[in-house]
Formats: sequence, structure tokens, C-alpha cells
Amino acid sequence: MTFKTLNVSIPRRDLPASFVVFLVAIPLSLGIAVASGAPIAAGLIAAIVGGVVAGLLGGSPLQVSGPAAGLTVIVASLVQTYGWRATCTITAFAGLLQLALGAARVARTALAVSPAVVHGMLAGVGVVLVLAQAHVVLGGRPQHSPLSNVRELPGQLVSSHSQTVMLGLLTIAVLLTWERLPKGVNGGLSQVSGTALRWIPAPLPAVALATLTAWLLGWDTPRVDLPGTLLGDWHAPAMPEGPLPEIVGAVVSVAVVAAVESLLCSVAIDRKRPPGVPRADLDRELLGQGAANAVSGLLGGLPIAGVIVRSSANVAAGAGSRASTVMHGFWVLVLALSCGPVIEQVPLAALAALLVVLGVKMIDTARVRDLRHHREAPAYFATLVGVVLLGLGEGVLLGIGVSAVMALRRLTSLSVRVEQAAPVPAQASAETAGAQAPADRWHVIVEGTLTFLGVPKVTKVLQQVPAGSSVDLDLNVDFMDHAAFEAIHEWRVAHERQGGRVDIDEVHEGWYERAVTGDMSPPRKSSPSARWWAPWANRRRRHEAPDLDAPDVSPSALLLAGVREYHGRTARLVRPIMAELAFEQKPEHLFITCVDSRVVPNIITASGPGDLFINRNVGNLVPRFGSRTHDDSVAATVEYATNVLDIKTITVCGHSNCGAMAALLAGGTEVDHLPALSRWLKHGNHSLARFLATEPEDGVPPLTRLCQINVMQQLDNLLTYPWLRNRVEAGKLELVGLYLDLESAEVNILDRSAQTFVPVPDEAPDDDTTDTAWALS
Repeated sequence: MTFKTLNVSIPRRDLPASFVVFLVAIPLSLGIAVASGAPIAAGLIAAIVGGVVAGLLGGSPLQVSGPAAGLTVIVASLVQTYGWRATCTITAFAGLLQLALGAARVARTALAVSPAVVHGMLAGVGVVLVLAQAHVVLGGRPQHSPLSNVRELPGQLVSSHSQTVMLGLLTIAVLLTWERLPKGVNGGLSQVSGTALRWIPAPLPAVALATLTAWLLGWDTPRVDLPGTLLGDWHAPAMPEGPLPEIVGAVVSVAVVAAVESLLCSVAIDRKRPPGVPRADLDRELLGQGAANAVSGLLGGLPIAGVIVRSSANVAAGAGSRASTVMHGFWVLVLALSCGPVIEQVPLAALAALLVVLGVKMIDTARVRDLRHHREAPAYFATLVGVVLLGLGEGVLLGIGVSAVMALRRLTSLSVRVEQAAPVPAQASAETAGAQAPADRWHVIVEGTLTFLGVPKVTKVLQQVPAGSSVDLDLNVDFMDHAAFEAIHEWRVAHERQGGRVDIDEVHEGWYERAVTGDMSPPRKSSPSARWWAPWANRRRRHEAPDLDAPDVSPSALLLAGVREYHGRTARLVRPIMAELAFEQKPEHLFITCVDSRVVPNIITASGPGDLFINRNVGNLVPRFGSRTHDDSVAATVEYATNVLDIKTITVCGHSNCGAMAALLAGGTEVDHLPALSRWLKHGNHSLARFLATEPEDGVPPLTRLCQINVMQQLDNLLTYPWLRNRVEAGKLELVGLYLDLESAEVNILDRSAQTFVPVPDEAPDDDTTDTAWALS
């Protein structure tokens, strides 16, 4: 592994970042070792190996590995069952298993575990940590199970040791208040000192202050016990004694839990990576974790996993490569070899208090709110309760089982409703005059997956339809088995024998009609009949409101009908997204386009709520800076988008057959009677002058050429704003030109080097950055 790709600026960022991570790692490593029932040196060994081995070999450059709080329950159980030396052997074998999984390239398979189960597992571990370490803070010893810790806690409170409790409370107080320190005001020394203090991670001053207090006051409280040297009492790992299936299960538990935690951490950190840092290679990361666990087990260290606390601190401190992770491991090694007497002064109560706070943070209530939106909270709570009451492995299996049941329920969920269609208007057309009045019309909607499990529900609803009535049966189903088909088909035949009529409409066309012929192979995908994106005149409305097809329907009735359709079909689908966006918008792009009703930005960009910040005006014009014809509407939008919303991309999108450009070609005579529009179109004079200065192209109509040139000119107009040009030249803002051909419904992108519009590339560049051939920077 070389560092040839590191430029001069990266070491300057990585060196201070490595110290920040080192300061976070020391107290956490010591505390996790204590909580796991392992030797204190085991936590330091794991931190060193995680930094150096996993840092060099792993596939996530900014992830920091080491002893993880999520593994404390497993390790503590293994130490009690097999002893410490045998636990080291299990750790080494778990590393070898991770190496095999990484070589088999199955890293992404681990991500198939529901996040609800993972977060529930971490919350359960947090509860176990708090219950166990609370006893240490109170001056006692943790019991062997969470329930025992709960039962013994009242007695521990009565007989607590005041000095130990005070050290624990002091540590907790510093941890809770350190991050709330003021940043300083009015600049000067106060701001510098405040910023410097905030750069120091809270665990270090918390443990240091507790250690200093205990030393100055001479308090007799349990402290860290280190061997003479880091590997002074090292012994070769021993083979665990016990039933082979249980040992294999222990190896698999350590390997899988550590792998899942590391991969999820890697994915989370990958989203925060700064520009220029390569994406995480999850298979390589699993290989690095396996090698680190194998080495840590052989050296007598704790199991290793990617740690979100240290990794987040690494990114926040400005790390730009894996050099920060590796250097932090060396700093831990230097401290362990040279500062043993200092470490031995650390009170165990301070480390226990640190773990209590960490355990509380692992019970992330914000996650519960997110999971409720996705209806996955039962799996979270099942895993949490299972980990606390049954154990980590059993709790995870319980959570996976609940997730599987919930997924099966969703796959077989079925919604059936019946409603009487709107009555036919009293006035009849000439064609229907004198005809017999139609019978009542009913509308039955079946949505979801239609299997034998849903047959009773469907038949119960169908029985509510009066005999002899006309029925519109909407089968909005993604699957229908033979039992369901037979039930519906028999009802249809019986209903029609009684003088009724049944019209079947299928969103996924083919399930019913193909079943009649005996062909139950999956039908080809087809567009949903609702077609929310289509113009009102082209939608199928006979089920919702037949009277809307009348030629004299008012525009407001169509608008309100569209709102009702939105409430009935779409609102429930977008409600979770809108709930997240209700108090804060975070759009990715500013999209400047024409007010033309045929141009729908969200359709041509496949975007949704919250993705685009849109400015629409006649002709997608951008008034130049200092324009004689004053107008601040577009400039205000651009200022707000870039300075408040911190948008990094501005797109100008033109389209064919633009009426504004046609008016410019006609010299503005078509709009002389519209003074406001005439003044606005003066902002397009530069586009017209540029059009007149270019040579005509064979086969390209003048209006098409002007529409395309107008997009190029508006991008140049944006650059007339000095502050915006500075952002573009500094690489902080990107300008893009698009052109929509209405007839073909195709969107082309501006190639600035060739000054022409070309098809959009089929695939984005691998490094998630825009190709300079398309960028206007």
C-alpha cells in the first residue's frame, strides 16, 4: 500500500485529524475493554491494530476501526463462557471467516439486514451497557445479566460509594456540557479559545478531569490496571473448550456482527466523504476487517469493527485519506508504550460513566421516528427487547423474524373498497334521448397482492354489490394466484347471469384476461392507468367521475377533480417525504425554465418533492447584471438558492417552439399591445443579436436555432453577476444547459466546447463528478 496519490495538502489535514481521533480512541478503548471483562491492554491493542492494519488494507479510506461498543455484550459473554485466551482464538477465527466472506465478494449481502434490526441491536446493546456500567459508577460490580443488574440496582443505590459516584457524575457532567461550550463572540481571543476547546473531543477532558480530581484529592477508588508493558503478560491464544456447534456459533456471531457494523459505518461515512476521496470498496473493507481481527486475536486484542464515533470525528476534523487512520494507530501505540503509569491513574468510574453516556446515545430516539414513518418500528423494538432479555444473537434473530413477517404481510397486503359511482346527470345527450335509464353503477377497487389469503376479504366486499347493477372492477394488483382468479371469475359469471354487467380494468394489464386462457406467467410491465403525469384531457376518468367528460365542464372543476385524485392516489405516497421536508428544504439544483405548460421539470428530470428549486419565466430569461430594463425576480431567486440554500448547480432549460423566441424573431410586433411582456422580452435582445451573428445551419429551422442559442446566452448572462462568476471560477458552482425537444420528448445537454446540444450520456462518470465536457465552469 503506497501513498503516491496523497498531495501536499492532505498530510496537513490528516496529521491534526489523526490526533483528534487518537484523543477519542483512548478513553473509548479503555472503557470498552473494562465493559467487556477483558484486560485493559486488549482495548489498546485492538485500537492499534484497527488503525494500522484495517486502515492500510480496508476499502473505506476515512473509516476508523477499533474496539466497538456494539460488540461488548458478545465479548463479555464469551469471556465468561470460555475465558479470555479462548475468546482471542474466537476473534482470530472470526477474522479468518471475514477474510473468506470478503474474498467471496458478499459484502453487500450484509447490507440486506434491515436497518431497523441493526439500530435495534445497537439500542439493545446501549441498554445493556447502561445497566451494567451504572453499577461501576455507583462503586459496585455489574451482574451477569441485564435483569440481574435491574434487580440489584436499588441495593447498589443504597450502598453507593460517594467518592466513586462523584467521579462518575463529574465525568458525565463534562461529557454533556463540553459540546455546548460557546464558540466565542466578537472574534478575538475568546472566539479562538472557544474554537480550540471545541476541537478537543469531550471524552478526553472528561476522563482527564476525573483522573486529576482523584489524584489531587487522594481518593481511594478502583483504577485501571495495566501490565508492565503492553504485551508483558501476553500468552498464546487457547482453543475454546465446549460443544463444537456453540463455538462455531460464537465465531459466526463475532464475524457477522462486526462485519455488518463495519459495512454500515462504511456506507454512512462514504456519504460524508469530501471531494477527491474515492468511494468505499465494501469487499476490500471486509478483507481489511478480517485481517485486523485475525491479527488482534493473535496479539490478545478485542474484536475490531468500524466505529461511527471515531470515523465521524475523523471526517469532521478534515481527514482526506487513510493516512489519518493509520497515524492514529501509531499514536495509540506510542501512548501505550510510554505512558502506562499515567493510564493507570484513570478511575474505572470515569470510564464507566463514559460508557453510560455512550450507551444512552446508542438508544437513538430519532431513529424510532424515522422507522415509524416506514412502519418498521416493531422490528426495532423486538430486536431491542430481545437483546436485553435473551441475548444479542437471539435478539437479532428475533428482529430478523419480525422483519420477515412484516415483509410477508406487506407482500400479501390487500386493500378492497366499494363505492357507488356518481349518478348520471339529468340532462341526456341527443344520442341517449329516449333510451332506458341505466342501472346503478358501482365501483370496486382491489389493490395490492391478490392471493388465496385475500379471497375472503374480496368476496365479502363483492357481496355488497346489488344484483343486476353495473360494476367497474379495478384490479390494481401486482400478482393474482389461481384461487383468487377463480373466486372473482365465479362471482362475475353469477353477477352477469342475474342481469348485471362487470367491466374489469387492470392497472397491470393481463392478470385476469390471461388467467381466463390459462396463461399465468407474469405480464409485461405497463403504465398505470392513473397516469398522474398526463394532461387532464388524456387521463381515464370514467371510473372517478364520468360527468367530467362533458364538453362544458369548467376548468375549476377539472382542477378540483385533480386535487381529489391527488388526495385519493398520491398524497399517501408522498406524505412521508413531505413530512421530512415540512420544516426544511434541501434542493440539489436551481432549475430555470420557461412557463410553457408543456415543460414539466420534475418529469424530464425524474425528480420529486424537494429536489429542484425552480424559477419559471417567459422564455427562461436571465436579466444581465446592471440591465437597463430593471428586474430583480430572477436575481433574487439565484441569490437565495446559492447563498441561503447553498445550491451547487444552476440549470437553464429551453425548449422547442418557444412563443417568447417566436416573438423575438418577429421583432416584438406580436406583443406590442402587451406592455409588461414587451419590456420583459427586451432581456432576450442579446440572444437575438447572437442568433443574427451566427451562420444558419442546414436543416435547422430559425426558431429552433434561436431557442438553443437563447439557452447559451442565458448561461452567459448568469456570469455577468460578479459574485456568481467568482463562485463558478472557484469551482463552487456549476452551470448546465438543457434543451427539450417537445416533438420527440428528448432532452439534450449543452456541450460548451462545441457550442451545440448533444444527447445526455447514458451513464454518469464513476467518480460521481460531472464530466468537464458537459460542465460550464
